[in-house]
Amino acid sequence: MGAVGQPLRHEAAHLHVSGRALYVDDLPLPANTLHAAFGGSPVAHGRLRTLDLAPVLASDGVVAVATAADIAGHNNYGGIVPDDPVFAGPLLNHVGQPMFAVAATSHRAARRAVQQFRADIEPLPAILDIRAALAADSYVIPSQNLRRGEPDRALADAPRRLAGTMVCGGQDHLYLEGQIAIAIPGEDGQLLIHCSTQHPTEVQHVVAEVLARPMQDITVQCRRMGGGFGGKESQPALLAAAAAVLAVKTGRPVKLRLDRDADMQITGKRHDFLADYEVGFDDEGRILGLKVMLASRCGHSADLSGPVNDRAMCHVDNAYFLEHVEIVSHRCRTHTVSNTAFRGFGGPQGMLVIEQVIDDIARSLQRDPLTVRRRNYYGLARRNLTPYGMTVTDNVLDTLTDQLEASSGYRARRRAVAAWNAANPVIKRGLALTPVKFGISFNATFYNQAGALLQIYKDGSVVIHHGGTEMGQGLHTKIIQIVADEFGLPPAAVRITATDTAKVPNTSATAASSGADLNGKAAQAAARTLRARLIAWACTAFGVSADAVRFGGGEVAIGEHRLGFAELVQRAYLARVQLSATGYYRTPKIHWDRAAFRGRPFFYFGYGVSVSEVAVDTLSGETRLLRVDVLHDVGQSLNPALDRGQIEGGYLQGYGWLTCEELVFGGDGQLQTHAPSTYKIPTARDWPAEAHIALLQHEPNREDSIHRSKAVGEPPLMLAFSALHAIRDAVAACGDGHRLPQLPAPATPEAVLRAIAAIRGEAWP
Repeated sequence: MGAVGQPLRHEAAHLHVSGRALYVDDLPLPANTLHAAFGGSPVAHGRLRTLDLAPVLASDGVVAVATAADIAGHNNYGGIVPDDPVFAGPLLNHVGQPMFAVAATSHRAARRAVQQFRADIEPLPAILDIRAALAADSYVIPSQNLRRGEPDRALADAPRRLAGTMVCGGQDHLYLEGQIAIAIPGEDGQLLIHCSTQHPTEVQHVVAEVLARPMQDITVQCRRMGGGFGGKESQPALLAAAAAVLAVKTGRPVKLRLDRDADMQITGKRHDFLADYEVGFDDEGRILGLKVMLASRCGHSADLSGPVNDRAMCHVDNAYFLEHVEIVSHRCRTHTVSNTAFRGFGGPQGMLVIEQVIDDIARSLQRDPLTVRRRNYYGLARRNLTPYGMTVTDNVLDTLTDQLEASSGYRARRRAVAAWNAANPVIKRGLALTPVKFGISFNATFYNQAGALLQIYKDGSVVIHHGGTEMGQGLHTKIIQIVADEFGLPPAAVRITATDTAKVPNTSATAASSGADLNGKAAQAAARTLRARLIAWACTAFGVSADAVRFGGGEVAIGEHRLGFAELVQRAYLARVQLSATGYYRTPKIHWDRAAFRGRPFFYFGYGVSVSEVAVDTLSGETRLLRVDVLHDVGQSLNPALDRGQIEGGYLQGYGWLTCEELVFGGDGQLQTHAPSTYKIPTARDWPAEAHIALLQHEPNREDSIHRSKAVGEPPLMLAFSALHAIRDAVAACGDGHRLPQLPAPATPEAVLRAIAAIRGEAWP
């Protein structure tokens, strides 16, 4: 039995549970290491007239301070648009924006010192929310338009029409390990960066640009992260750059670790969105025409807002065929921290729009929302073209829905919920089944490539280096399984190393759910190159044909002969066979014309369906998740145990975003929910007492992905839509059916009470 497809534990699980897994903060430091902290803007928007750092320099333990004047190259860490200064000034654009950094003999000394600065700042008007930005035409990049068919005519001719607004908040990544970087000067101008990052190459590039040095002088390493979720894609470059500037200035190693409150204030979050929509439909609930205005709060700079909003546009369809549609997307500039990548990368926000549209249609027709959803599903040979021109060829929506509708007992439970609500005036229940169709690949086509370096030592041991990063999701485990499978070895025979820009260059971020797809194929290519060399030598040495050489069980059968893998390698080494190889992979078939907003941006789609049942206390607004049923499409799973973990974790993270994680900015632009004491994430207590999580069987990926598997990083987060719509269902049960529920996300107790009051026609205090 091969290693691929086995439910193996995480390769570092024993280190995690014993506390021996080393993260960046655990690395031993040189004796002369300094510790750094940022000094941030006290205002949301202002002009810095003077900055007096003399009191900072005079503070105990301070060795140096760094400002924009200390940057030899470009004062910028923006990856797409160069609008994100490492050190701001004279214009300040959000509370906490770094103006300078301090290097001191201890972390505490640095944190105390940065509070001592004196500044003269001219306050300027601040734009803090999406509506204000729209009114002011304040955008970080130009708006984008997607139009297909004739939506205006379709709306005018539709027998029924509705208009509404969808609102969803942002979300903090709240990774267990915060942002951190260590910069260690080397000889001849070289610099080693240890960084908790999903994108080591971007950190390398930004540090090189900031220091005005070639990338060859900068090496970035990352063995593991304590969570990332997109928050460590573009954001770590800021810390690495600041630490590098201080390291160069002092000639000493510098460690920059953000405390949780500083991390939440300085780094970006998931984009909050609002959408105004108008939909035309027939008496059966089929959508005839749709117009959507999408707008997101991007913050003060572009960061990754362009591709995030592009993906939101590409996912407004979710699982539904939209023949006549127009989507206008505004990327709003506000004087808040610049929002960034987050699991789903804009896709969840776009998909929430169409799910609310479908739910509104169903309730206006007084039909089961599932019936209306299925009526609008993508088809197979017909009704299978996305608004951006990609044909859906791998549709398993009906298969998934048929199976889960039956296994979850959806129809009987629908009747039971209605009976419960008729008999219980205070505690209302809700039930919903929602689908997921999520595109897999980077929006930017050039990121869809990966490399690997595989080395077999003469004793038969194997080491694999690849460009992906491990953030707890099990990527390294899957890569080990893929390599072991090629050589017929047990996974324990393969060692994986820290991601290192000196070993695998020009890597893409571990993001877009593509970590295993890209790096798995690259590692497989390297393994197959070496296996082919070993086979070629064996054929010559033993006089057999290539098909007579078989790897398995740690041995190699060569015709009638059997050798241990280590013996084969030793003999090949003595025969001067090269035992090191690189592997490379680029995703096929994809292409994208962003100007026309058409093409095939995704290699394939991941699918899933979920059923959630909730209870809502109409007196307090409290909600409780009672049961969840999930059936998810992962193709031919590389590791069912890890995939199941991603599904469960993704669902709960999505549930937190949609129900309890609320970012609150004050009128002065201060983030008021800047620590776990004021920002609530879901815990194990939020997991329902009854949960049924299953993987779709006998449906391998129809595209040539790694072992015909499908990505499972981001799609499960959207399974939590069923929980939000179950709460919406319970809120609707509080009215007489004549009003549509107006429930934003997150559906906090306050939001639920407000929605109940509205559906009852009552004034909200």
